[in-house]
Amino acid sequence: MVCGLAYGEERFPSRVITIVVPITPGTAMDIQARLFAQGLSQRYGYQVIVENKPGAGTLIGAETVAKAAPDGYTILFTNSAHAILGTMNKNLPFDPVADFSGICLTGQTPAVVTVAPSLGVHTLREFVQLARAKPGTINYGSAGIGTATHLAGAYFAYKTGTSMVHVPYTVTQNIITDLLAGNIQVTFSPAAFTQSMLQNGRLLALAVGADTPLHDPVQIPTAASQGVDYMFSTWYGFLAPAKTPRSVLQTLHDSIVEVAKEPAIASKIRVQGITPADIGLGDFDAYIRNDMARLSPLLATIAQAKQ
Repeated sequence: MVCGLAYGEERFPSRVITIVVPITPGTAMDIQARLFAQGLSQRYGYQVIVENKPGAGTLIGAETVAKAAPDGYTILFTNSAHAILGTMNKNLPFDPVADFSGICLTGQTPAVVTVAPSLGVHTLREFVQLARAKPGTINYGSAGIGTATHLAGAYFAYKTGTSMVHVPYTVTQNIITDLLAGNIQVTFSPAAFTQSMLQNGRLLALAVGADTPLHDPVQIPTAASQGVDYMFSTWYGFLAPAKTPRSVLQTLHDSIVEVAKEPAIASKIRVQGITPADIGLGDFDAYIRNDMARLSPLLATIAQAKQ
């Protein structure tokens, strides 16, 4: 059993830890959280459980953790959507930065521009030309308003000067169903979300929003190599309530980093199309602020559209 420094009169951890996931089960975020829960449980000798609290673009799950006791026993595993909660919600009941303490960034995964072959385009340039020729007729599906996949699609439209219709889903699997049925035309999701459909050819990956192409499990060229200035990756990481003791944050950070290095867990994370990453304790909050600043023009556009 691995325990951290004392908090009050008890050592941390000394009981069950809950990882709150603000999105539905079966998603890349949920799968990662469960892998970390498994590894942390083995390290600590205490059960680490995952509790899904989806809804309102990750707001419900984030609020649960923001209002939890700052003792390290209720933590949040979230992604880039966390950075825009304040933009998407005028009366947000918490501050997405000030009310949290960053524990650890765990990974990043680039968005993949994915369409059904029936759309009739085979390259990213063809897709952009189609979207520009028929503004307002291309529907893109996301995991919900304010989620990372919403942001990925909105950022693509912003960078390419196209006008697309955002279609938010509460059940993420329905995105694939509607993409195949032609009810939506594109999604900007991690490769792992559509992996099986990409491998059997039922869906087509036009480009990845990264500086290097993907080679496994399918070949996906970069957007830049096709003349489109689109770079977008979803980050994943752990946050605790603000005022959580530094010693507790350090224990969690160190344990999470060690779990991420375990070969069996690392390989399962990479299968999700996620590149493991780590930011030192104390730097994750700044990373989130910088992410918000980088996306500020887009966030302003989204906020204006909501008015």
